[in-house]
Amino acid sequence: MTEKILVVEDELVLRDALTYNLTRQGYEVIGATDGHQAVELAQTEQPDLILLDIMLPGLDGYEVCRILRKDFTAPIIMLTARDDEVDKLVGLEVGADDYLTKPFSMRELLARVKAQLRRVRALREELIADLETPTTDTDMPAAPLRFGNLSLDLTRHEVRLNGEPLALKPQEYDLLVYLAQKRGRVLSRDQILEEVWGWDYTGGSRTVDVHVRWLREKIEDEPANPTRIITVRGAGYRFEG
Repeated sequence: MTEKILVVEDELVLRDALTYNLTRQGYEVIGATDGHQAVELAQTEQPDLILLDIMLPGLDGYEVCRILRKDFTAPIIMLTARDDEVDKLVGLEVGADDYLTKPFSMRELLARVKAQLRRVRALREELIADLETPTTDTDMPAAPLRFGNLSLDLTRHEVRLNGEPLALKPQEYDLLVYLAQKRGRVLSRDQILEEVWGWDYTGGSRTVDVHVRWLREKIEDEPANPTRIITVRGAGYRFEG
């Protein structure tokens, strides 16, 4: 099935260049020129990935991302004209998966797109394989990991808190499972980044901090005083069971 990409860019020349190069790679491309149109197309077309410029008429890219993240889980790569760490962190905080600073090479952009889609594809194939693999008496599903009122069912790919399912983005889920499976161990940001995001991920280790904060907001009773995902100053993070 051809993967669909939504390009949200009000600069005509760049939008056409992105559309041309992505189409040559075999993707189906749809375009939007402002924030309102981006939200509408994302909701109706359900693209597999979004390239989202920050500076847009109407709604800016941050607001578009914030709106879509309420029920949209596909990767979002933000495009920014400023090489400012604050801008990038804001983008990650509102739900972006990656970012690129203009001007960028088309080769780098295509590499980022392929990396994000590859992760989503691998996750989808894993879920399908789990559903299609029959269970026997000698191949029973693994028991959920339980930590008080938090449970992780790896067979069903499901996380529950107080018995209620939690809506987690794919990378939030992968990060939580990774930390939980290595509970009690101190894990550096670089180690987490390589194991969860992959060696070919080109974003910085601050991505880990942002995702940890998101997880704390969902699984901790007091996110400001976490008891599950503990910060080890100067070293990284440790999951406490």
